[in-house]
Formats: sequence, structure tokens, C-alpha cells
Amino acid sequence: MTVGTVAIQSPGDMGSGVGRELIARGFRVLTCLAGRSERSRRLAEGAGLELADSLDTLVESAELVLSILPPAAAERFADEAADALRRTGARPAFADCNAIAPATARRVAARIAGAGTGAAFIDAGIIGAPPGKSGLPTRFYCSGPNTSALEALDGPNLSVRRLGDDVGRASAMKMVYAATTKGTFTLHAAALTAARVYGLSAPFHAELEESRPAEFAAMNRMVPRLPLDAARWVGEMHEISETFAAAGLPADFHRGAARVFELLARTPIAAETRETVDPARTLADALEIYAETLDSLKDAGERNGG
Repeated sequence: MTVGTVAIQSPGDMGSGVGRELIARGFRVLTCLAGRSERSRRLAEGAGLELADSLDTLVESAELVLSILPPAAAERFADEAADALRRTGARPAFADCNAIAPATARRVAARIAGAGTGAAFIDAGIIGAPPGKSGLPTRFYCSGPNTSALEALDGPNLSVRRLGDDVGRASAMKMVYAATTKGTFTLHAAALTAARVYGLSAPFHAELEESRPAEFAAMNRMVPRLPLDAARWVGEMHEISETFAAAGLPADFHRGAARVFELLARTPIAAETRETVDPARTLADALEIYAETLDSLKDAGERNGG
């Protein structure tokens, strides 16, 4: 399928990065900023995305719509997009690229099919950093009866990998991968914070540095930055829990991970962004903040309980 114009909703870190990459390769890329934040506007303008005045204009102008949103917003945007398809009669391919469970992906597919225009639905899951941010391409796993529109975006920095005809397979791939990465990050954060609460940070860190140096280096790099994304990753952990439950596995692992992200989202660091985060903050600094936040929540619980 020939694709010349791509719509991206919305232009957050990943969406704007994908848009910048596609523009550099000659695609026309649109977004609609109605109801979006000022940061999304800055990211969209910085990436060179063209602004559509409405969702109707967006779906009428594009051959492919990429939904790249926090998972909690996936179904709501699918409803809005389906309404726009119904009003306009447009039939761009619609790729849900959000971190959602297979069952959620199938509900989104039903919403797009319900518009009645014949727009193809593509189940997709994004793995990796935005294009150009690491030594690896951004991987778009996809599945569904017709994924050709998304496959048309395949290139050196954006690798599109088809997983078959079944809607839900690509979402499951994203879920099991994020279960491993983000789930592990939350376990690290919880264990390191517990060590800080018990006054064991120095010997615990020394042991990790001696016996698991690569893992400890990753903790130093990742754990202080988790609050920047914690609020939007809470929903992703619940989607992973649903995915595990549907496979007959315990769902509690990532419900606990969601609780860790909820804690991190309450810290002062969560008010920062990837552009404004303090680059000098160390793991020890971050753990001090996490422990203080935990203490404040415990104190509030004691007061609320009388």
C-alpha cells in the first residue's frame, strides 16, 4: 500500500519522535492538538508536524492513523476516531500502537469496524526508544488481516515486524516485553527503597556493585528517572495484569508494579519532564525522595485513620 500522509495522535515523546523520523523520510505527518498539553504542542512544533484543525480533517487527510497514547486513553480515542470516520466517510488504516492488553485491542478494533467505512484496523505495539534515541531501531510489531499501511513505514530507524493475522498478537508482544522491562524497573525501585527504609543502602549497593555490576549500573541509570513516566505507566501495568490473567497466570505481579508507579508519581520528581529533569540527581538522592514520600503517605494514612 502507498502511504504519503500519516496522522499521529498524539505527539508525546514517542509520537513526536516517530513523526520527526517520518518527515525526514519524506512523509507528510499531521496531528490534532485539540485538548492536548502545551508540552505536546512544543514537541509537535519541534518535530515539524503539521497541525490539523480537527479530528475530521485528520482522518480525511491521512492514509494511516497512528494512535500513540497512554493506554487509558486508547479506547476513548478510538471512539472519537470512529465518530470522525462516520462523519466524513474516510477510511484510513487505523493502527492502535498503545500498550494495551489483547482484549483491549480487540475492543478498539470493534470500535473502528463499527464506524462502517471499511477502515483497516492494525494491532501494533511499539518497543524501544523513539527513533534515533538509541543504537537500535524503534520496533513496531503488528498483526491483523491487513497491515500493509503500517509496513509501508518500515525503514532503518523504524522497523515494522509482522506477527500474523490475529488482532491481539502484537499487543501481547508489547505486554510481555513491558512486563519484563518496566516490571523489573519497579521491582528494583521497590527493593532499593526498602533497603533505604531499613538503613541498608550502603551494604546493599556495595553487594550489588560487587555481585551484579551490570544490573546495578542499570538501576543507577533508570530508577531515578522512573517518576517522569510513572503516572502514564500505571495503566500499562494494569493492562499487563489483564494479559497475564487471560493467559492463566497470576495477575498480582504487575498490580504491585502499578502501586510502585503510583508511589513514584506522588514524588516531587514526577513534576519534572524529560527536558527539565535534574541531570545531577543520583540514585541515593532519588531514594531519599522516595523514602520521604513513602513516610508522608504513611503519616497521612495514620492521621486519616484517627
